[in-house]
Amino acid sequence: MNNKRIRSIVRISLLLLMVLAVTYVLYQKFFTEKIRVQAGDKAPDFVLQDLKGNNVHLSDLKGKGVFLNFWGTWCKPCEKEMPYMERQYSHFKDPNVEILAVNIEESDIAIKSFVNRHGLTFPILKDRDGTVTEAYGITPIPTTFLIDKNGKILKVITGSMTERDIADYMELIKP
Repeated sequence: MNNKRIRSIVRISLLLLMVLAVTYVLYQKFFTEKIRVQAGDKAPDFVLQDLKGNNVHLSDLKGKGVFLNFWGTWCKPCEKEMPYMERQYSHFKDPNVEILAVNIEESDIAIKSFVNRHGLTFPILKDRDGTVTEAYGITPIPTTFLIDKNGKILKVITGSMTERDIADYMELIKP
């Protein structure tokens, strides 16, 4: 009888420890604020593939201003601002401003159809597993990071932008 009682106490203790561990993990995942990349931070480096299968390293663009936009084909505000971005890209590409449009976890077919429909020529990158999206703490899309020539984030914009906004932001990051 004494052994049964000890085993019962050990089992209950282990069960309580497991419940506490699961509770802690769930609390951390759902109720604590994620650290988000902010203005003033160094932009986290990444490597993503473009639509042609080439690897694009953010760090390779040092010396250029980078307009880093996170988007999805299903996002109406994203779709509205893409033509604005395309027009401004043609004006600012030569003065060393680069647009990187990071698509979040969609298929090649969906991305290419969207790009062709809108005649986009700036680099479209694929974040297949959401790693870069998570590293930057993206919650709503579109979200855009303005990165200066030294890799420092100057501003974070959430939500859609007008064409005037985009032109002003590109002027801000122009080296």
